[in-house]
Amino acid sequence: MRNTSPFKPALLALSVFSALSTVAFADDDMEHLAIFGNANAVNDVPGSAHMLSKTELEKFDFTDIMRTLTSVPGVYVLEEDGYGLRPNIGMRGTGQNRSEKITIMEDGVLAAPAPYSAPSAYYFPTAGRMQQIEVLKGTSSAMYGPRTTGGVVNMLSRAIPEQALAGQVNLSAGEDGFAKAHAYVGGAGKNVSSVFELFRYQADGFKDVNHTDDKTGFVKNDLLAKVMINSDLDAKYYQELELKLKYSDEESDETYMGLTATDYQANPYARYSASQLDKMTTSHKQLQINHHIKLSEQFTLGTSAYYNEFSRNWYKASSVNGNSLGGGGINDAAAFDNGSFAGTALDVDVKANSRAYESQGIQTVLDADFGAHQLKFGARYHEDNMDRFQWVDSYSMDSSYQMSLLSAGVPGSNSNRIDSAEALALFVHDEYTIGDFIINAGLRYEDMTISRQDWAKGVIDRNEPLKKDVSNDVSVLLPSLAVTYRVNNDLVIIGGVQKGFAPPAPGNNKADNEESINYELGMRFNQSAISAEALFFYSDYENMHGNCTASQGCDEENIGNQYNAGEVKVSGLELKAGYAFAAGALSVPVDLTYTFTETEFQNAFSSGLDTWGNVAVGDELPYVPENQLQLSVGVVGEKWRGDILVRYTDEMRTSAGQGGIAADEVIDSRTVVDLAAHYNLSDNQEIVFNVDNLLDKEYMATRAHGSIMAGKPRSVTLGYKYSF
Repeated sequence: MRNTSPFKPALLALSVFSALSTVAFADDDMEHLAIFGNANAVNDVPGSAHMLSKTELEKFDFTDIMRTLTSVPGVYVLEEDGYGLRPNIGMRGTGQNRSEKITIMEDGVLAAPAPYSAPSAYYFPTAGRMQQIEVLKGTSSAMYGPRTTGGVVNMLSRAIPEQALAGQVNLSAGEDGFAKAHAYVGGAGKNVSSVFELFRYQADGFKDVNHTDDKTGFVKNDLLAKVMINSDLDAKYYQELELKLKYSDEESDETYMGLTATDYQANPYARYSASQLDKMTTSHKQLQINHHIKLSEQFTLGTSAYYNEFSRNWYKASSVNGNSLGGGGINDAAAFDNGSFAGTALDVDVKANSRAYESQGIQTVLDADFGAHQLKFGARYHEDNMDRFQWVDSYSMDSSYQMSLLSAGVPGSNSNRIDSAEALALFVHDEYTIGDFIINAGLRYEDMTISRQDWAKGVIDRNEPLKKDVSNDVSVLLPSLAVTYRVNNDLVIIGGVQKGFAPPAPGNNKADNEESINYELGMRFNQSAISAEALFFYSDYENMHGNCTASQGCDEENIGNQYNAGEVKVSGLELKAGYAFAAGALSVPVDLTYTFTETEFQNAFSSGLDTWGNVAVGDELPYVPENQLQLSVGVVGEKWRGDILVRYTDEMRTSAGQGGIAADEVIDSRTVVDLAAHYNLSDNQEIVFNVDNLLDKEYMATRAHGSIMAGKPRSVTLGYKYSF
């Protein structure tokens, strides 16, 4: 795709038209930015669709998006730091690594730092400030890209209050130095409305760095402001113009350095002293302009322009005594802390993984109501880039466990490159109702250029000749078809098929496009206090991608590369059921979520990924549990409620394989229990008591870099909410 695409100026002109409009649509802004506006609408969505409402999100008040999403069937999460700072989320058998295989959106626009050129999401929207979360998989996600095989997570931020003045203060404190301050205030006028929100949370961490007093926690700040101009109700064209500004920053003492099996058994919450300088610093800025206009009773046009800027530097130990963490460095760090190291000093290289990201775009959707036909026409022009400018500092650690700088690296000398992308997406979708049948037919077109400029190591001046300047030009047509049959007012049968796709990596490393054909068939039942859904899914990959990232333990030379897995089959069953019992004056809501998954490589090959290794036909994908089960039971009284959540995760293999899992390649099954209790002091005051991991289960979260990371232990918090 060339920069001179005729679509780009057309979309720019459309966004200017939207921004200059003088009247606005007087509807709730969240309705426009949501994929589906209310719980009833979910029932009519083709394919798998789930909405986590404000009430559901407040039940356990999680700040970790991964704990929140386990209530959705077909979603897999992989813990890492225990607080969900860098989530690993997958859907329907896709890899979870840095959520790179799903589409992440906030308020209807792409939220990952560089979703085309560098999809690994080292930034994720702050889940604790969201009012609603929507999850779509299969045919229901076909309109949204660039990744359409796994699914979509759309997070909806604070809506402007409908009252003249409203707000809330929410304060929490708990174990391990955890503290949260969340407040917002806003209101609606006749033609101007606004809301301002602050979210700050922090912890000292639940791990201790050996032989030091260093903390292992984090602090994260998030600020949000929205201003909306809306028209009089009797305006000829009802419209809405909204400006959204967001800023966040984070400082976290996180590492990739886990523990050896022996040290994990002795103390799972220890950290080696060689990781004492490890720290992630980030900042994120966003500008978004949304415009909606009701052109007539039949046509509504919505347009969004967005700009995201994200920078991060993860300064962390990359090698010990000349060995990478997975290549023996962890063992040297362990030996030094345990007093069995042969030398008197330990050499530690600490790499500054410095990156700067930009993403920007314009998108528009025209909704057309023709009675039996509900049509959507959409277009998006998007650009993003990642600027990588790394260096390595060398330290020596003596017997007092103090690290002294031996030599400071030169910025850009370790890795100096820019990955970038330009993409045009067009789609049309028709929802056709004929009797008790609803037919959803869609067609999505993506045209993209994904490029890499790579300077040779040691070359800092970007005016020097390039080591490599290559690009991938890809265009793809993605059809989808879904049919819903309404058996009666309570029961619907749903089925569909879609073509899935994921963009290639920047540069030319002989990776083919990731393409798949995805099928689903099931039913959805809703009657009074009963709800149930069962869906069978089957994904037939013509070629699956594996992306090499530092979080997987890839060697530095291969990071950013992409590998072909060839044909892969993924199938499974998703179940969700809920019922609210009446027990006198009390209500007892029960919710069950279950996912069964089978995966299988269809080709034998030798990969460049640690998690795949040498693959044989019939091997299973790593980090995909066969069974996941979650049970939530609550008791609701007049002024109080209590809820308990039981989450079971089956064992997982950490490398591709089949049959029994080797002891050093298994993450054992686990059951984790969470508890939440709410008591209303008055109509506008509430006390909240939460216990994560109530039974204080010690469990392995992940294996990476030849070491083990532990899950978060029991954590108790007490909170107070005041609303006005």
